[in-house]
Amino acid sequence: MAEKVVIIGSGPAGWTAAIYAARANLNPLVLEGVPKQTPSIQLPGGQLMLTTEVENYPGFPEGITGPEMMEKFKDQAVRFGTRVETLDVVRCDFDSKPFKLTTSDDTVIEAHSVIISTGASANWLGLPNELRLATSGGGVSACAVCDGALPIFRNQPVAVVGGGDTAMEEASYLTKFASKVYIIVRRGEFRASKVMQKRVLSNPKVEVIWHSVVDDVLGMAHLEKLRLKNLQTGAMHDIEVKGLFVAIGHTPNTHFLRETKLGLDPVGYVKLTDGFRTLTNIEGVYAAGDVTDQVYRQAISAAGMGCKAAIDAERWLAEHGID
Repeated sequence: MAEKVVIIGSGPAGWTAAIYAARANLNPLVLEGVPKQTPSIQLPGGQLMLTTEVENYPGFPEGITGPEMMEKFKDQAVRFGTRVETLDVVRCDFDSKPFKLTTSDDTVIEAHSVIISTGASANWLGLPNELRLATSGGGVSACAVCDGALPIFRNQPVAVVGGGDTAMEEASYLTKFASKVYIIVRRGEFRASKVMQKRVLSNPKVEVIWHSVVDDVLGMAHLEKLRLKNLQTGAMHDIEVKGLFVAIGHTPNTHFLRETKLGLDPVGYVKLTDGFRTLTNIEGVYAAGDVTDQVYRQAISAAGMGCKAAIDAERWLAEHGID
């Protein structure tokens, strides 16, 4: 028998969708994904699995670690009857109904409705020590809004890698907490808008290091220094920092959708057809969280979209007599 609803992905959006779908007696199946560590780290639970302390999610006045929060989300979903498989979806057939999803163990799962909540992975520099300190909470992050206010970064020097609007936003946010913010740019100019550049460059806490890349991330348990390479001269030098924020973009986890007719933007984010809802261009397929959100990328906004996706799917199934 075809599943009523299959949820692909297991971050805040996926688990929230599962909670709502399970409580609506839809008996959801979550395909939470297989852990991967490449130049981009992908773990069941999403980007929060790389966040040490979450202090801005309502209901946790003392804060909570990202992995612990995702475990609680999962436990709540399972409590109401959600079934979970640690599998990737490698191929989707949305041309006929029920839909057919091929998983990483070659199983084909049929589904009347699908919620896509696979998120977007931060683009990393790909340095071994960078990834090690990112996964251990050692001072490397891909989200200043998520982590920049943590005590370990307050009144300490930090660095941002990147030259676009995201890097400018991250650097501007960090100036509220850090003693100094270095911006490391591989070119001799920013790609960011002039307005964003002016705002950042006018801040006395900011220092730009042009024509440079991070050659190594130094420190055992915690970040201590960055080794920089000047691309014009080849010279190396170290700067002391307690935080590194990599702001070179995100890649939506939608490679398994490329051969479908699902609407994707040029970068690969799922396009929604109604600004307030989670509908896609394929009836019965919904999207929630960072897989469709290039702006906010927060746990709470993703969870809210997961709620909406489950309600949208529930109503669609009821309209078609599938309950």
